[in-house]
Amino acid sequence: MPVYTFQCCKCDHLFELFASYSNYNKVKAECPKCKSKKVERSYGVDLQNMTGSVIKSDEDMKLGDLANRNRDRMSEDHKQYLYNKHNKYKDPSFNKPLPKGMSRIKRKPKTKWT
Repeated sequence: MPVYTFQCCKCDHLFELFASYSNYNKVKAECPKCKSKKVERSYGVDLQNMTGSVIKSDEDMKLGDLANRNRDRMSEDHKQYLYNKHNKYKDPSFNKPLPKGMSRIKRKPKTKWT
């Protein structure tokens, strides 16, 4: 059953009400602290998810938000599998000693234009 958060206009007390979707319009919200019936729905609190970030619609998300959302849904095993899959081409053999008579090419530093 959904939880709805309300805030009292008189004493600023935040409180929650449990109601089904069909009974939401019939709910008579009243502040449990001061018994005032002048309350407003607090949408900011209701929009927070388990991680504490605000839920965005797909249209409002940017590429980084989508990547973070997908990353958070992955298990650690799946993350490790993807890391290995995309990094297996990197050959760490450049640290191995070269055959006798060979040397590594030394790169010139990049020129900084001012």
